[in-house]
Amino acid sequence: MTCYQSAGEADPALPLWEVAVWFTSPRPIPIKVLHDVHRHGRNFALDQPSTPLVFLLTGQARAAYGVEAVAGLVGFLVQNRHTVDDFTVTEVRAVHF
Repeated sequence: MTCYQSAGEADPALPLWEVAVWFTSPRPIPIKVLHDVHRHGRNFALDQPSTPLVFLLTGQARAAYGVEAVAGLVGFLVQNRHTVDDFTVTEVRAVHF
């Protein structure tokens, strides 16, 4: 969660990373919650590909390294445990531009 908070207050001079985090959850995430994440102020999107109980969280983060950017997005899931109370990250990707 600390990484999520740090990413929210990151130095604008740090590289901008585009991050994708695939994760599974034992329970479905309501469609309303999926749409609410789209309105989050950090360019995050939470989608459900065609596979049941597999989800994709994408977003942008400023960080010195890709691992910090990924930790920022995973921290978003940890901080929002009321939304996604149990999850397992299965794959991550981060590219900077």
